[in-house]
Amino acid sequence: MTSAATSRTQRLEALADRRFDLLVVGGGITGCGIARDAALRGLRVALVEKDDFASGTSSRSSRLIHGGVRYLEHGHLRLVFESSAERRRLLRLAPHLVRPLEFTWPVYDGARIPRWKLGAGLTLYDTLALFRNVHRHRRLSRTAVLEHEPSLRTEGLLGGAQYYDAATNDTRLTLANAIGAANAGAIVLNHVASIGFVIEGGRAVGATVEDALTGRRSDVRASIVVTATGPWTQKVRGSKGAHIAVPRERVGNRHALTLLSPRDGRVIFALPAGLHAIIGTTETYTAASPDSVRASNDDVRYLIDSANAFFPRAALTTADVVSAWAGIRPLIANAGDSPGSATREHSITTNAEGVISITGGKLTTYRVMARDVVNLVVARLGGGETDVRAKTIPLPGGDFTSLDALIADAARTTNDIALADHLTTSYGTRWGDVWNEIERDGCGVPLDDNLPYTIGELRYAARHEMAATLGDLLIRRTHFAFETSDHGATAAPRIAAALAPVFQWNTAAQLQAVDDYEAEVQRIFSVDPE
Repeated sequence: MTSAATSRTQRLEALADRRFDLLVVGGGITGCGIARDAALRGLRVALVEKDDFASGTSSRSSRLIHGGVRYLEHGHLRLVFESSAERRRLLRLAPHLVRPLEFTWPVYDGARIPRWKLGAGLTLYDTLALFRNVHRHRRLSRTAVLEHEPSLRTEGLLGGAQYYDAATNDTRLTLANAIGAANAGAIVLNHVASIGFVIEGGRAVGATVEDALTGRRSDVRASIVVTATGPWTQKVRGSKGAHIAVPRERVGNRHALTLLSPRDGRVIFALPAGLHAIIGTTETYTAASPDSVRASNDDVRYLIDSANAFFPRAALTTADVVSAWAGIRPLIANAGDSPGSATREHSITTNAEGVISITGGKLTTYRVMARDVVNLVVARLGGGETDVRAKTIPLPGGDFTSLDALIADAARTTNDIALADHLTTSYGTRWGDVWNEIERDGCGVPLDDNLPYTIGELRYAARHEMAATLGDLLIRRTHFAFETSDHGATAAPRIAAALAPVFQWNTAAQLQAVDDYEAEVQRIFSVDPE
C-alpha cells in the first residue's frame, strides 16, 4: 500500500522496480480519475505527469460541475443526461469540493433566447436530471430577478429564471483523485515525463520516463499503457477558453449568473469566487500549444465588455483585471464547424502498438470517462472487478454528512470563520491535519492579509500532497496566484525561504525556485497582445 505521503524517492524507485497492470500517462482530471478507478478495482497502477497534476486544462476551467444547459441548444441530450447524473454523484462523493450553486438567468428584450424558450429549456434540463437536482428551476419576474441580483442592468429587463448547478475547485478535485489513487495503492508521480514507449514484439509494454527534478530516467513496465493527455493528444481540435477575475465588489453579483454576450449571443457566466468574480468563457479554435496558451487582449476585452453590458455600475477596465488565463478544451477531431456546437462526448481509441488513448469529454463527466477506459483495460487483462467502489467511496476528505457542521467544528477550533470555511471546503475532513501544520511556530503567517492561505497550509501541501515547486503550491494547491494582481511574485522569495527546510533547498535552490515560478506565472497569466 502506498499513499500520497510516501516519499518521492520511494515512488521513483517503485516505478522502475515493479511491473504494473496499467501505466497512465497524464495527470489531469481524466488521468487521475482513471488511476483511482483502476486502483480501487485492485489493479497495479502507475501514473506519471510531466508537469503537475491539473497543470493544463484541468486548472483553467470555469470551475463548474454542471449538466450543461447550453448544450441543450445543440441537441446533446445524452450528454446533458449523463452530466446531470455525474453532478448528482459528485455532490455525494466530494461534498467539500463540489457544492450547489444558484444561478440567475436574466432575460432582456430582444435576447436570442426569449423567456418562453428559456422556460422550456430549463424544464427539459430538470427532466434530464430526473428532477433530482438540488432544486427545480423556477421562473422569475423582473422584480424577482432584481431582488436576487440588484446590480443587474434594469433597462430592457423582462424577467428570467433561477436554476442550480454546482461549483468546484477544479485543481483540488483533480488532486483528490490523485491522492485517492495513491491511497488505493497506485504509484502516482508528478514532474515525471513519458519520453517514449517501450515496444516489444510490436506492442507497447511500458514507457521510458524522466524525472524533471533530478533528470533520472527509467523504464516503467506495464501490461497496458493509457494516454490521457487532453489537448496534448494529436487527434483533437483545440478550443481556447479564456477567463478573467475581477473584484466582486465592483461587479456586485451575489450568486452565479448565466448571460448572453451582447457581442455574439453566446453563453457566458459571472461566477462568485470569494473576493472575486470570474467572468468566462470565450470559445475559439486555436492552434496554440497547450503549454503556452494564454488569454489575449481581445479575449479580455470581450469578457469586460460582456460584464459591463449587464453590470453597468461596474465600469470595468483592463486595469481592474486581477488575473486572466486560458485553457484548451480537447474536442474530438471530427468536431463541428464551431467550437460552441462541437460535442463534448469522449472518444477512446487504440493504436497499432496497443496504446489506449482517451480524448474529448469535459470536467463534469471525468468519472464516466475513467470508468469506460478502465472497463476496456479490465477486459484486455481478462476480467476483474466492476467500478462500484469508484462511484461509492468518497474522495479523500469527503467522508462527512454536513458541510455546515464541519465548518462550525473548524470554526470552534480555529476561532476564525473565514479560515474554517477555506480549510473545510478545500480539505474536507482532513482540515485538522492542515490546522496542525498551521499551528506550528511561524506557520500561521498569512501569505496575504486579505486571503486565507498560510505558510502552514503550504507546508502541508509539500509534505502530504506531492507539491514540489512554488507553482504547485501557489497556482494549484492554492489559488494564490489567481487572486493577487502580481500573481504571488512579490511574496515568492519569502515563501521560498519558509519552505526551504521542507524541500531541503539551499540559497541557490531558493533563488532558482523563485525564477522558475516567475517564468511559470509569465507563461500562464501574461496576456497576448493579439
